Amino acid sequence: MKRIILFLTMLVGTLTAQAGDYTYLTFETADGAKASVDVSSLPVTINLDNSTLTIGNQTFALADLSKMYFSPTDETTGISEGLRVNSEEADTATFYDLHGKKVDKSQLSKGVYIVKTKQRTYKMVVK
Repeated sequence: MKRIILFLTMLVGTLTAQAGDYTYLTFETADGAKASVDVSSLPVTINLDNSTLTIGNQTFALADLSKMYFSPTDETTGISEGLRVNSEEADTATFYDLHGKKVDKSQLSKGVYIVKTKQRTYKMVVK
């Protein structure tokens, strides 16, 4: 048990050092289910009680937890907030509304859009 606590403490310390501009801490269970916690809402402490890990409002059984990582998107919804895109990628991006209609990037209003680039496709929120 002490090894698990030490391992998790080291893991969280390492992940915190690599967090950079990532806004979500995502947990993935053995069955592939994902839950994301907003980094700004993370508590100062993480509770480890016997075989469960509690962080924010999420509780996980340690035996079911397969990985934990930082990500720029809420893995639960797949919607990007504050995602940084390089200028070349932004210049060649194509934007679509949720009905699949192509939208000119100069006409983006508040809402959710699908962004397609040569490298990837993702959802984006314009606030």
